[in-house]
Amino acid sequence: MRSVRARAALGATLVVAVALIAAGTAVLLSLRANLIDRTDLQAEVAARDVASQIALGVPYGELELPDEDDERPVQVVGDDGRVLAVSEHLQAVSGTASADVRPQAQPREADDGDDDAVRGEVSSDDPELTSGTATVDGDSADHRFASVEVRLDDDRTATVYAGAPLTTEQDAVTTVRDAMLVGLPLLLAVVGLVTWLVTRRALGPVEGIRREMAAITRSEDLSRRVPEPGSGDEVARLARTTNETLAALEASVERQRRFVADASHELRSPIASLRTQLEVGAAHPELLDVPGAVEDTVRLQQLAADLLLLARLDAGERPGSATLDPAQLLTEEVARRAGDRVPVELAVTQGLRVAGSRAQLGRVIGNLLDNAQRHSVASVTASVRRKGGRIVLAVADDGTGVPEEQRERIFERFVRLDDARTRDEGGAGLGLAIARDVAHRHRGTLTVGRSPSGGAVFELTLPDAARG
Repeated sequence: MRSVRARAALGATLVVAVALIAAGTAVLLSLRANLIDRTDLQAEVAARDVASQIALGVPYGELELPDEDDERPVQVVGDDGRVLAVSEHLQAVSGTASADVRPQAQPREADDGDDDAVRGEVSSDDPELTSGTATVDGDSADHRFASVEVRLDDDRTATVYAGAPLTTEQDAVTTVRDAMLVGLPLLLAVVGLVTWLVTRRALGPVEGIRREMAAITRSEDLSRRVPEPGSGDEVARLARTTNETLAALEASVERQRRFVADASHELRSPIASLRTQLEVGAAHPELLDVPGAVEDTVRLQQLAADLLLLARLDAGERPGSATLDPAQLLTEEVARRAGDRVPVELAVTQGLRVAGSRAQLGRVIGNLLDNAQRHSVASVTASVRRKGGRIVLAVADDGTGVPEEQRERIFERFVRLDDARTRDEGGAGLGLAIARDVAHRHRGTLTVGRSPSGGAVFELTLPDAARG
């Protein structure tokens, strides 16, 4: 059964069926117990009434026993097991001390010779209740019998058995049971149908989402979106999340396409230049521009390294967790740049710690220094300090700076500002994109602002590893 609606309807029906059966059984048992208690009370009342007459000295033959219409048979049994009195029209009985329905004369033992005048006392104990049958005027039925003992003055005892029919109890239980047996299937059918319809209505938007997702898969058009119901429930949130996922997927695919196109474009120029130089050199060795060929090769090597690092970052490469000294990283990177066109001034605080990958953070520092030296006029300043609970590594230059409206755009891949970055002056526009990506993966940030000298200042902010 693959349909959610069918499973929901079947599950709801089964749950309701179990609940109704349990409730119905409890109702029937409670009803039967109450009716039996009422029947027992009727039998006890009849037995005590007859026992009271015997205790008052009424002769057995003159006892006022329930008549035919009362439907409560009575039997009085002596301590020797003989029947002393019995209801008229009682033809058979079971569940009492004797199955005999014919009264027998009680032996005369009293000194005054008047046996019927003997009085007694009714036992105050709770009557014993038993189940049996009785046949009155040819009609046999189940009964409940109550037995009450009378202690006579002549040391004899007489036990009164009075019964009450269970016909009413049985008829009531049967009627309720039959009504349940008829109503239960109808109620279950209604529950199943209502559950089916409600589930169908609730899952309607889900089916709409499925159809739209299937259409998107067939068309490969990630600009399409699934319908969002206005119910505000889980289905609406599912549709909203699905659309957010589609938007993120569309943006990712678009970035990938743009990345491939830009990478192809960036690779085409140095490859074409290198091929031209090699072809000229093959035809005219004296014209081969070896330094230019080396420069193009280095540029290709750097671009390939940048693309490889971006690919690893996009694949989710996790940074290392080594504890590093940012001041040492910066000092080592600056030391490798001795003799560059623009010297780098250092202002570092020792003893600071950050966690991450030495290679990746070193690459970020190198990219920031390359960018600053490329656009500075006369000076570049690099510093490391603690600010609050974080470590800030800043690189500032005295160049033209970055216009405020362009400060986020420069972190996009293959982006170069027209007035400050050309292919002759810089790389492919991947350095800052790589730097920000690495910063985010180290739980940090990379921002750009205006330096005191009027140029640009890039601040790399990382968590302080010394504070956990």
